[in-house]
Amino acid sequence: MQLQQLRYFTAVADTRHFTRAAEREHVAQPSLSQQIRSLERELGAELFHRARGHITLTDAGETLLPLARRILADAETARREVQEVAQLRRGRLRLGAPPSLCASLVPDVLRAFHTAYPGVELIVTEDGSQDLVRALADGALDLALIITPLPVQAPALVTSDLLREELVVVSAPDRPAPVGRRTRIRVEDLQGRPLAMFRRGYDLREFTTAACRAAGFEPTFTVEGGEMDAVLGFVRAGLGIAVVPSMVAERSGLRVTRFSTPGMHRVVSVAHRGDVSPPRAARELERILMDHLEPGGP
Repeated sequence: MQLQQLRYFTAVADTRHFTRAAEREHVAQPSLSQQIRSLERELGAELFHRARGHITLTDAGETLLPLARRILADAETARREVQEVAQLRRGRLRLGAPPSLCASLVPDVLRAFHTAYPGVELIVTEDGSQDLVRALADGALDLALIITPLPVQAPALVTSDLLREELVVVSAPDRPAPVGRRTRIRVEDLQGRPLAMFRRGYDLREFTTAACRAAGFEPTFTVEGGEMDAVLGFVRAGLGIAVVPSMVAERSGLRVTRFSTPGMHRVVSVAHRGDVSPPRAARELERILMDHLEPGGP
């Protein structure tokens, strides 16, 4: 049973005329009659009483008509809903990002995406890069912003670098500057200084600890275990200083001290599974991300 056959059947049932039904469906009348005969053979019953100038439904036709209308309506609904998803009028986008990016880059980008595609549901997962990579591999995310390079290779992913973001030191504005009158700080200057530190598994914790060890010392934590907002609150309360991304620091209201050249940086990349094509909504969000980070962009 084909949808085309059901359309032809309902057209004849509506017009009670084969020729007018063919005209309505923009098909030759013999082709329409042949399709309905084929439908009748498949169902094992005649659907119309055929008398010259007078076409009526048989009992089988009366039974089929409401079912055919429902099938055609469901097919049209399916076609329309799939088109709406394809054209980004509806759908769902699952994005993963580290909390530091959720506190800086992600809100502006999602606002631009939502303005363009208000019918697409946005689901955001905050987590460390390694956890986000696992979620991508499990199919729980469509797209993720991660910090690269990853300590463990993830060959199933496709990654593209988005930006090289400067890391800076933030401190409470009402406390002495971490380097006195100097305007720049070195990694070595962090030795022995109280640091407000993120929880384990947080990309910035691993990055800061690795930089301190590369400089020959272990960092000193006065308070640890927080997410981004908590760590900024600890710094604001004077419990220590913290190394954070520049985009976060600019919004924090805290004192910002930059590192001496060459400084500290991290690379932010966008990632998706390599074995399946990301949905159109994910590809469009990636385009908006690129536009947002273009020089002179928002």
